[in-house]
Amino acid sequence: MTPLPTPSNRPGTAGKLSGRTVAIFGGGSTDGAITNGLACALAYAQAGAQVAVVDLSEDAAGTSRTTVLKTVPDASVIALQGDVTSSGSVDRCVGDIVETLGTIDVLHNNVGVATMGGPLELEVEEWERGIRLNLTSAFITVKHVLPVMLKQGRGSIINIASVGGMRYVGYNYPAYAAAKAGLIQFTSHLAVQYGRQGIRANAISPGFIASPMIFQQITSNYHSVEEMVAERNRLSPTGSMGEPHDIAGASVFLASDEARYINGVNLPIDGGFVEQATLPTSGDQ
Repeated sequence: MTPLPTPSNRPGTAGKLSGRTVAIFGGGSTDGAITNGLACALAYAQAGAQVAVVDLSEDAAGTSRTTVLKTVPDASVIALQGDVTSSGSVDRCVGDIVETLGTIDVLHNNVGVATMGGPLELEVEEWERGIRLNLTSAFITVKHVLPVMLKQGRGSIINIASVGGMRYVGYNYPAYAAAKAGLIQFTSHLAVQYGRQGIRANAISPGFIASPMIFQQITSNYHSVEEMVAERNRLSPTGSMGEPHDIAGASVFLASDEARYINGVNLPIDGGFVEQATLPTSGDQ
């Protein structure tokens, strides 16, 4: 696996989220690798927030907590095991977070699983599982967190979508693309429906990011890891992939009061990829 960048403090974020509590669903990490979820947990903690990391793997959630505490020793961070496809599991996690940390001010939905295969390759059950993991999961977390936010009259929902939900990116994963497109529209709906009640909802659509996910779920589309990295770098108008910390910086901003009048936005973090009319050919520079 290609080494990923180590976390670093970003200037100007200290104290930005002091007094806030963030719940990250899908925030775990294996062996401390900097996933998008872990990068966001680090950034939220560095900004002064209390952080709850929820992951299907108890060990992955615990590893993220340990990594955050190594970087931000005075952080308030808890780790929970939870299944975002189970309403009962999410309800339990939300109750534990509120009981331990007091409330939830920011809901960060980070779950994303690239289900490969189209109508000819996937069984219906596999399609439905992809939709449930990538879209229904956000509905379930919002269902249980929204009452907390409505009671306190404020909240910020950040849903991690994908440029794959905005345009064709060259991968055969229509279930993932459809789910992420649905997540973008779900976010827009939440923003308009609950904006007057103090709750903002925004989406972030990462482009080609050098996260552990690509080595676990995307490599099979290429002959080698090296080919994958080179191709994804080439497809970015900037000439290189982004990093998980790029997602984290935008997340802290959208969660903060600096973004108080930003609502219903889908923010691509992609180096300009979605602005390209077509996918560049191998001869393009």
